Amino acid sequence: MVEPFLKIEHVRKTFGATTVVQDFNLDVAGGEFISFLGPSGCGKTTVLRMVAGFEEPSDGKIVVGGKDITRLKPNQRNIGMVFQAYALFPNLTVAQNIAFGLKVAGAPKADCDRRVAEMLELIKLPQFGDRYPYQLSGGQQQRVALARAIAPKPKLLLLDEPLSALDAKVRVALRDEIRAIQKELGITTVFVTHDQEEALSISDRIVVMYGGKAEQVGTPFEIYNRPATKFVANFVGTLNVLEGVVTDAAEGRVKVGAGEVMLKGKLNGSKAGDTLSLALRPEAISLGKRDGRDATLDGSISDVSFLGSVIRVRVGIGGDAVSLDTFNSPASPPPRVGEKAQISFSPDDVLVLH
Repeated sequence: MVEPFLKIEHVRKTFGATTVVQDFNLDVAGGEFISFLGPSGCGKTTVLRMVAGFEEPSDGKIVVGGKDITRLKPNQRNIGMVFQAYALFPNLTVAQNIAFGLKVAGAPKADCDRRVAEMLELIKLPQFGDRYPYQLSGGQQQRVALARAIAPKPKLLLLDEPLSALDAKVRVALRDEIRAIQKELGITTVFVTHDQEEALSISDRIVVMYGGKAEQVGTPFEIYNRPATKFVANFVGTLNVLEGVVTDAAEGRVKVGAGEVMLKGKLNGSKAGDTLSLALRPEAISLGKRDGRDATLDGSISDVSFLGSVIRVRVGIGGDAVSLDTFNSPASPPPRVGEKAQISFSPDDVLVLH
């Protein structure tokens, strides 16, 4: 079995009487891109800062490349870090900013110049070496911050919400560039974000955090399609939740609104009369009846939003409402609010939340 490159073992962090990280454990393989995803205050940045050396764990151990770095100072760890606020030196040029870590490490000038040229090519700013940070856009500044972090060839790259200050279009372009650079260099990377789309699109695995704990660790596919907890199910992606009452647990029958659906398999741990929640992703629901294997429910159109290529429809089912998307077709006008409607979905796509 290959030893993890980054190993976080039973790490805990308290500030006074407040525990912000609880018994956190994670193994990261060499070259892997891991994202910490969660709401503000969940502990994700605190874990990152402990790996970087800016915070010291109250308990536990952090190992990088087989070496215990738990008590080492940040400059002894050979870790590169990119911050949300760029943190470029305003009085230094782009080239001087990139070379900063190399000079601190005592690299010869010829080696510094060669490495800076390589980094400028890597971040696609070869003609910007003589400019100052104020002469760059936000996206360009963040590219320079990334180049400065990886110029000394760190063992590990940490990124603390590096895209949150950028506009949406630049964010998408830059996150793809970061992932491409990470793959090219093969550097083990930990990325902190509260943006689920970012995490889902570029990660090998995602750590969903809540209340100082890892709620679930898995691939983007697993996190989205097989959430392990109710929090993960609600936090990642759009989720429709229908409240139901069990009518036959052995057959998996549940009453929802005025209708009844049969789920896949028996409802273990439930009995007739129990209430439970049925969760469905919007893409799992169709308007109208699809085939005899699907579950169907009757309702009425409560809202229609035209979004260009997609039309978002909300259908009221009993006291709940579900959202689904249909493709826009000039030949087929969208449904009207108040119309009767039927939705259908496969029992395989239903997540039961007790």
